[in-house]
Amino acid sequence: MNLARAQAGEKGSIRRTRDLAKPHYKWIVLSNTTLGVLMASINSSIMLIALPDIFRGVGINPLAPGNTSLLLWLIMGYMVATAVLVVGFGRLGDMYGRVKMYNAGFAIFTVFSILLAVTWMQGTPAVMWMIVMRILQGVGGAMLMANSNAIITDAFSVDQRGLALGLNQVAGIAGAFLGLIIGGLLGPIDWRLVFLVSVPVGLFGTIWAYLRLHDNGIRQPAKLDWWGNLTFAAGLVSVLVGITYGIQPYGNHTMGWTNPWVLGALVGGVVVLGIFAVVESRVAEPMFELSLFRIRAFTAGNLASLLSAIGRGGLMFILIIWLQGIWLPRHGYSFADTPLWAGIYMLPLTAGFLVAGPISGAISDRRGARLLSTGGMMVAALSFVWLLLLPVDFDYWSFALALLLNGIGMGLFAAPNRAGIMNSLPPNRRGVGAGMSTTFQNSAMVLSIGIFFSLMITGLARSLPATLSSGLTAHGVSAVDAERVANLPPVSVLFSSLLGYNPVQTLLGPTALAKLSPADAAYLTGRGFFPTLISGPFADGLAVAFGFAIIACLVAAAASALRGGKYAYPEPATVTVPQPSTARKHARSDSHGVSSHPLTIAHKGPEMEVEDRLD
Repeated sequence: MNLARAQAGEKGSIRRTRDLAKPHYKWIVLSNTTLGVLMASINSSIMLIALPDIFRGVGINPLAPGNTSLLLWLIMGYMVATAVLVVGFGRLGDMYGRVKMYNAGFAIFTVFSILLAVTWMQGTPAVMWMIVMRILQGVGGAMLMANSNAIITDAFSVDQRGLALGLNQVAGIAGAFLGLIIGGLLGPIDWRLVFLVSVPVGLFGTIWAYLRLHDNGIRQPAKLDWWGNLTFAAGLVSVLVGITYGIQPYGNHTMGWTNPWVLGALVGGVVVLGIFAVVESRVAEPMFELSLFRIRAFTAGNLASLLSAIGRGGLMFILIIWLQGIWLPRHGYSFADTPLWAGIYMLPLTAGFLVAGPISGAISDRRGARLLSTGGMMVAALSFVWLLLLPVDFDYWSFALALLLNGIGMGLFAAPNRAGIMNSLPPNRRGVGAGMSTTFQNSAMVLSIGIFFSLMITGLARSLPATLSSGLTAHGVSAVDAERVANLPPVSVLFSSLLGYNPVQTLLGPTALAKLSPADAAYLTGRGFFPTLISGPFADGLAVAFGFAIIACLVAAAASALRGGKYAYPEPATVTVPQPSTARKHARSDSHGVSSHPLTIAHKGPEMEVEDRLD
């Protein structure tokens, strides 16, 4: 039995060598994994533009009191699920096979896409159903994201990984922006198409992956770290939930950061994550390999990725609000049409990603990640300075060039940085390492939304109430109604702009509008009044938000510069099957702090030990 299992392990490593020698197999891997990541990332944003159509379809007003949390969870539930689960699924991929976990992710994602599309309820029950289905859809998305980079790294040689991971990474980032356009096109036709569009892609990808992909990576049999999984999930969920509710109003406050429940969730989550770190330092087979942080390229790359995602994540929401709430209405677009056109006008950002990502990935295969990723973050910081200097009512060509520059900067950074992270990992830790990296990136997206919204709301709260009150009373609105609207939380103004609703018509309501003359009512609810009124307060919020993004990008550039020179963890080259009497070689710590053998990496399973010799 021992010899048979050892020979099976030998065949697996021989198949890896054979696959690396076949040019076509690696491109099958890249095509399928890129399709999976693209589908998962598109679904992280596809609902943003389609939300008005979805809420109208189920008969609920998302801006009504008490419904704001439903709106936020429908947007962020998917992101929270993927952020929490990717590390665990990456670890399971290392243990049981990355392709198995990846294939299961494709199938799970497809099933819950179908269940989202067949929502039959109305009102709050329908939204609750969709929130739960979105979270479960995120389980499949986490499986795809956690294992795709590791599968690519297994299939490509070290001198081609930058290009391959660059294409995959760019697809993931660009998908978030493509989702805006796809949602804007499908939502007005039928809101169910927003979810149904993933089904044929998911079915095709699942069957294709099952038939053509196979595990050729090095597995690391281990026991599941239950305490680590539980404390990590509880701590991270608590922090992300606290951030989600922190941007909502509380009592007389514009935001909820003074809410005892929010503070308790944030502090408690940090404490539990501290307990998680202690647990992981003591268990024999941790889910979160803290020892990987001894590798400088891994630590610096992840720190830079975290800060880059913080700078980029909230940008999408800010740009959407800027376009939908101010610029597009002032240039002749109705509020109902602004969601789709906002996605179209943001295409230069996606174009920058698509151009710079693959090129920088290919260059990093020869030159390493440090120069490109550091330069990319500097370019991104420069683009935020450009956006900061633009007037609120900008000339589009200048805005488009700033977005293009931002996309190029992020593209220059993303591909080499991810390749540098993956190259630094031991072959039997690629799944958990990729999961850790994706966790930082996805958590940063949620954190970024909280930070950017908070900064925007802080900027709006200083001047919006007085500006709104004086503007409404000047056009016939009673002092009582004007004061009521002016005292509404600024987040209501942001959400109405984000959803493409007519803000004044939504916030004033039909009763207050009925008291006005037809001329005043038409002016207040037209395309000119609200965008002009909010431009000044919005500019204050933009200055704070973009200032923060500039700092985040500069710190990310500094972190990237500290990653060291070009480095790739050695690949196993040959396989030997030891005799039963062969003594196990003693492990020692390599120069990068990861426990390994001087010449071999050992894989121990039930009644089997296989050693892959490193040349």
